[in-house]
Amino acid sequence: MEKLPPALRIIPPGHPLRGAVTPPGSKSITNRALLLAALATGTSRLTGALKSKDTVLMAAALRAMGVAIDEPDATSFVVTSTGRLQPPAGPLMLGNAGTATRFLTAAVSLVAGRVVVDGEESMRKRPIEPLLVALRSLGIDARAETGCPPVVVTGTGSFGRGRVEIDGGLSSQYVSALLMAAPFGESAIDVALTGAEIGAKGYVDLTIAAMRAFGAAVSRTDERTWRVEPTGYRATDYHIEPDASAATYLWAAEVLTKGAIDLGVPMSAFTQPDAEAARFISQFPNLPPVIDGSQMQDAVPTLAVLAALNAAPVRFVGIANLRVKECDRISALATELNRIRPGLAREEGDDLIVNADPALSGTTCPARIETYEDHRIAMSFALLGLRIHGLTILDPACVGKTFPAYWDVLAGLGVPLEPAV
Repeated sequence: MEKLPPALRIIPPGHPLRGAVTPPGSKSITNRALLLAALATGTSRLTGALKSKDTVLMAAALRAMGVAIDEPDATSFVVTSTGRLQPPAGPLMLGNAGTATRFLTAAVSLVAGRVVVDGEESMRKRPIEPLLVALRSLGIDARAETGCPPVVVTGTGSFGRGRVEIDGGLSSQYVSALLMAAPFGESAIDVALTGAEIGAKGYVDLTIAAMRAFGAAVSRTDERTWRVEPTGYRATDYHIEPDASAATYLWAAEVLTKGAIDLGVPMSAFTQPDAEAARFISQFPNLPPVIDGSQMQDAVPTLAVLAALNAAPVRFVGIANLRVKECDRISALATELNRIRPGLAREEGDDLIVNADPALSGTTCPARIETYEDHRIAMSFALLGLRIHGLTILDPACVGKTFPAYWDVLAGLGVPLEPAV
């Protein structure tokens, strides 16, 4: 759809959705690859990449620091760099892109000079202080008055030396940010985890795989510590796999309509943590009574809307990190599910309980779903519109953050969409 209306009504298609869809490239891997290519000496070709609001913001920030980035087609970046970032002329404005903000907060310490990392108002509510504490332990001057962006980093061109500790419980992105900058240490740097847990550890594995592809030497010294040698990075050609978080919406649309949607790659081909959601989606309408979302956080909204139509209630645990995403997703999910039917969901501490009601299928509910400027709330609640009449998604354009073609994809599969007032 060329220009999206301020609200979009989903019409249940009344038939199985069938067709072939190519999911967008992984946002998580694209932003990692863009940064690593910018820190590598030479020219890197990134294929299968995602072009969305978040990755466009990352590329713009890197260009502002002297990196040449060409875009020969809709899914490729060609990145040419000296391997060093230059001081930008002004603040790096990153919207509400949490991945880019956290990764760049560590990476700009490699700039010899002062860099401000900032974003829109919603980004200024997302915590980053644990990462700043870790950077300061390496001798890097990194500060934020409120513990959230804007962040001011005054770098010396080096990432220091020795050991840095980080509590990864709030966000694995802190860990990934430190790891990706660590090859520019004065000597080997040990990145060590503190705390009982790490959120979405699989994303750290993605980071290390990408680092190694660009020539980094990373090893485990124990189960909570990685040693990163001072190798820098070398340019390489790198292919980015499709986005598993985006795939969850299509897998869910398939089971909700008893359809057959070919994504071009089997579920087993995804290395991203959110692909684990496929195992649960395939069990619908008999999802297990408890689902631990700690290692597939971005897939929780998809699973939560499925749970609304499940045969029995579902409790989601291990999802406290969802409170510090683009919005408080636990609260947003509960609020919007209850807009469809009072009592359909509730918060219990940091758990989300969805009181399944399969009888909602086929009914009419004139609910207007608030999306909180959060792409995942918009895309997940649209799935309920495949089975429930009358659902309207507000601010549908917010899907541009990671899946700009989402509404076109649904329409192409035969889902009627109409502007709503």
